[in-house]
Amino acid sequence: MKLKKIDYNFSVCKVNDYSQTDLNQEYCFIGKTEEENSLVCITENVPANIILCDDGWKAFRIEGTLDFSLIGILSHISTLLAENKIGIFAISTYNTDYILVKEENYQKAADVLGDAGYELL
Repeated sequence: MKLKKIDYNFSVCKVNDYSQTDLNQEYCFIGKTEEENSLVCITENVPANIILCDDGWKAFRIEGTLDFSLIGILSHISTLLAENKIGIFAISTYNTDYILVKEENYQKAADVLGDAGYELL
């Protein structure tokens, strides 16, 4: 399986609303519940109306379109990283999954995944 390294720094944010969020950014993930408005975006695109923000994330994307019948892909990756004491923030889209790790763990995560047979692009 191929994993693409995404060459941006990301921030995980809690925002008041999405009025200042540019939804046309290259990477912009939003999640809304009755309790919060979450945003993950490229750090330089963080809007001014944040409540909380955690910078310093880097991302991998599982390459290709994943069929909904595929089971255990994200679980396998997260288990490998957890066994190596690397925490993740996972995001799923219709097509695929993204795995974010803190910047200081990014190279270690890449090494672990490469050693496990994942092809890093």
